[in-house]
Amino acid sequence: MKTKPSSTKPAEQRRSNRHRYTKFHIFTTVCLTAIIFTYMFNRNTFISNISFNFNPNTTIPIPSNLFNNQTFIINQLKSTSTIQNPVLIVKELIIQQSKNVPKPEFDILNSNQEFETRAQDFFKDCKLRFFMTWISSTFKFFGEREFLAVDALFKSNPDSCLMILSNTMDSDYGFQILKPVTDLGFQVLALEPDFNFLFDNTPAKAWFDHIKNGNRDPGEIPLAQNLSNLIRLVVLYKYGGVYIDTDFIAMKDFSGLRNSIGAQSVSTLGNWTRLNNAVLIFDKNHPLLYNFIEEFALTFDGNRWGYNGPYLVSRVVERGAGKMDENFSVLPPAAFYPVDWTRIGGLFRRPVNRGHMRWVEAKVVQLKVSSYGVHLWNKQSRRLRIEEDSIMARLVSEYCVVCKSFKKSQRLSETEFLME
Repeated sequence: MKTKPSSTKPAEQRRSNRHRYTKFHIFTTVCLTAIIFTYMFNRNTFISNISFNFNPNTTIPIPSNLFNNQTFIINQLKSTSTIQNPVLIVKELIIQQSKNVPKPEFDILNSNQEFETRAQDFFKDCKLRFFMTWISSTFKFFGEREFLAVDALFKSNPDSCLMILSNTMDSDYGFQILKPVTDLGFQVLALEPDFNFLFDNTPAKAWFDHIKNGNRDPGEIPLAQNLSNLIRLVVLYKYGGVYIDTDFIAMKDFSGLRNSIGAQSVSTLGNWTRLNNAVLIFDKNHPLLYNFIEEFALTFDGNRWGYNGPYLVSRVVERGAGKMDENFSVLPPAAFYPVDWTRIGGLFRRPVNRGHMRWVEAKVVQLKVSSYGVHLWNKQSRRLRIEEDSIMARLVSEYCVVCKSFKKSQRLSETEFLME
């Protein structure tokens, strides 16, 4: 009797294949799980060790929008590319890869031991000191909006010097960003701060120690933002001069101002109702600055936006009304805040008819006559486009020393600068 061909061999082969695939999946799952757990238990060390391993002596020929565009980063990784320091790519990807991974905020509390010496050398031949702050926990640099603020400052105050207190701009890449200005002979220096030196002998020292040691809650507001609020106060207290925000377009010479704060709003009777700390002008060791620093340290609240900044200077000055040193003044809103944050969009829009064009022309004249500069309220205006013939288009084209042309209908952060 004939027997049917046996199917045992193919069946055994299929079982063997399934067994191999099963073992492979188990192996890969175990490996992946081990990697995830290893990363979870060591992620703070991993981020800390990699995220700030920046060599300031390395030239990094990368475009300025690199750190704001993750798609660009990934595309660059896929190409042969001109990126010569891949550590920077790793930094941005690690920080952005998951909202659940805490940003390494406390790395920004490191102090630069060379600050005092470098600052002293920089201020040696300085007629008027200006300060900006740029503290970042996500390794961000100046963009074109911030560069425009620097550019406009030297258009109206060419003999001044500008120190940018920053943990990221004090690098080779930061130097390259500012090079168009320094190449023209203007005095600008990005310098990582020494918190121990700046806060020493002020009420800020105890606050800083508690924050650094984890004994005080920094709150939900980014610590970098509140550090900026404090640094501007202590650096003016230590050195004296003018502090301006990086979204402030200076239009006049500041050398005639002393010990002043600008009002953001006033009542119908002309009395100020709110002050702002985007522009501060003070002599060294001014007692009001000490009061501001003390208020910051004693009442710090990291969960309320503005509480440690504009609201702080407002409540301290209001409490001391009638008891303040005579060597202090509050300037009207037209000085620094000629346009309220709720109406800032009007500066970016092109005129739609002849009547609107006449209003734009009159507004530009008014700003030139009445204002030391314009605060752009970056939180509200950073996504707005500067339209052709708008007020901002006219200001951008006039108040700059580096830029030669303005690219129409582009965002302010995409302003095209053609170097001399």
